[in-house]
Amino acid sequence: MGLAEDPNKAVPIRKRQLSVVEMEVDGQEEGKSIVRKPYVLNELEYEASLPEKKSETLSRDLIDYVQHMIRSHGENYKKMARDEKNYYQDTPKQIKRKINVYKRFYPEEFQAFMASLQQGKPVCQ
Repeated sequence: MGLAEDPNKAVPIRKRQLSVVEMEVDGQEEGKSIVRKPYVLNELEYEASLPEKKSETLSRDLIDYVQHMIRSHGENYKKMARDEKNYYQDTPKQIKRKINVYKRFYPEEFQAFMASLQQGKPVCQ
């Protein structure tokens, strides 16, 4: 084949003629837009109209980790950072952030956990 100064001119791309479907865009007919695959457009509109799912979940390991830290050290984040269960060597600030995320995602479970700590009995999982 060899080198070419302009590859677009050396090997032109043939454009196929597609059937044209005319659709109005938001009730306006500014210019007729070409929709090549209307079923794709319909599927995307359907997916966009679905309600958003809440994906606020934490892994069971992270929940157990946070509960262990609170059970062992209370609110002392520096001691939590030196705990042997701190496998990922989180800093006190990172541990505090993880605890706050747990409080925000599972407020009822956190309140039950703290109430069980106050009474002195362990929480059954």
